[in-house]
Amino acid sequence: MTIQEFIENIEAEFDDLKPGVLQSTGNFREAFEWNSINALILIAMVKTTYDVTLSADDLTNSTTVNDIYSLIENRVSK
Repeated sequence: MTIQEFIENIEAEFDDLKPGVLQSTGNFREAFEWNSINALILIAMVKTTYDVTLSADDLTNSTTVNDIYSLIENRVSK
């Protein structure tokens, strides 16, 4: 998995997120309307696609897409 593939997977999950808007170093909450439903969608996508469990705290403590990507990479390698 590359960061670009991860971004494309996120973009595919959210209808209101236009492709190319989300950047690895950008604040993912500012790229589209961020709310608790979208948080659950992202958590479910990560679990289904990467078999990694993210918590609400993981998302709260993450600012960028790269932060989330790093969490997933670290948990996949273990």
